[in-house]
Amino acid sequence: MPLFFANCGPDQVMAISGCGHHPYRIIQGGRAFIMPCFQKVQKMPLSIFTLNVQSPKAYTHHGVPVIVSGIAQVKINSQNEDMLRQACELFMGKKAAEIRNIALETMEGHQRAILARMTVEEIYRDRKKFAKSVFEVASADLLTMGISVISYTLKDIRDDEDYLKSLGKSRTAEVKKDARVGEAEASRDSGIKTALADLARLEAKYENDIEIARQERDFMIKDETYNREIKTKVATAELAYDLQVAITKQTIKEEEMGIKIAERAQEIKVQQEEIARREKVLEANVKLPADASKYEMEKMAEADLQRVVLEAEAKAEAVKLKGEAEAYAIEAKAKAEAEQMVKKADAWKEYEDAAIVDMFLETLPKVVAEVAAPVASCDKITMVSIGDGPIGIQKMTREILGAVKDLPTEMHDLTGIDITKTVKARSL
Repeated sequence: MPLFFANCGPDQVMAISGCGHHPYRIIQGGRAFIMPCFQKVQKMPLSIFTLNVQSPKAYTHHGVPVIVSGIAQVKINSQNEDMLRQACELFMGKKAAEIRNIALETMEGHQRAILARMTVEEIYRDRKKFAKSVFEVASADLLTMGISVISYTLKDIRDDEDYLKSLGKSRTAEVKKDARVGEAEASRDSGIKTALADLARLEAKYENDIEIARQERDFMIKDETYNREIKTKVATAELAYDLQVAITKQTIKEEEMGIKIAERAQEIKVQQEEIARREKVLEANVKLPADASKYEMEKMAEADLQRVVLEAEAKAEAVKLKGEAEAYAIEAKAKAEAEQMVKKADAWKEYEDAAIVDMFLETLPKVVAEVAAPVASCDKITMVSIGDGPIGIQKMTREILGAVKDLPTEMHDLTGIDITKTVKARSL
């Protein structure tokens, strides 16, 4: 079978598939032998595509419709073998126009998406930011197809609603406003400087007037000081005369007061002597008899107290002796009862069951009396017969005796001694 060469230029890539190539062989800028009917050759361009990315009537973030056009340069990425194979799988056999349209539609979609996220003002003022955003988003998407975005530039932005023109007018108005503000500021600065000059002039005038007023004030103060010193001297002389008169009067009053004090002291001395005389009279007539009476009463009280103490000690001794006698009697009684209990215990040990039986028989009448006590205390008893067995007092007697009859059984359950058996043994 004849073979022929398949060639591809440096701006192309060739994929050979079929017999001997699984899944396919890629050749970039070269040639290879081909077996017709068994192998197939497909080519794909690697040249740069210039895309005129248009977005007519695209709405921005605030809903303003704008017309945006950009220029993008794209090409199949032949530097990375994996990306080249990805591009071959997607675009091999397609014409250059088809590949360009796919890339163009992708770029237009991303351009519209970025427009929707930004305002007209942001795009107009920062075109570089808009172009960078479109480039980054489109590159990430096209790279998965094996296409690299080499560059993207925002070519033009306009609108049919004069929105951008209005922005220009607004900017012009701002410039004019800034100019008016600058003019006003210059005028203000000029006024401020004029006012400062006037203020400096007025300050100089006021300082001069203040200095004149200060001189006048100092003169008046000195004049007033001199007048005050003169008046002080005159007043001091007048006060010295008045003071000397007052001192003389005070000396006279002090002398008079000394005479009165001496007279008062003499009167106090006479009164003290009178008080001493009266105290001696009272001591002779009242205090000495009262002390004698008090001494007599104290001695009588001491005698009564000694008598009471002696009587109490006698009573205590009697109580003590009585207590000792009672304690001796109780001790003797306790010893007698203890000896009796010991003897009784020895007797029980000697007679064993017989002693218990004797005690039981001795107590039995008391038990029967206690059983019959409720019946004996009744004022009236009504008995009802059912027609079977004894009736009347006979039945009551049997019930009481039946209770007594059960005593040996109860005694056996409590003490373990069979009274009936013991009694029968004693009778034999």
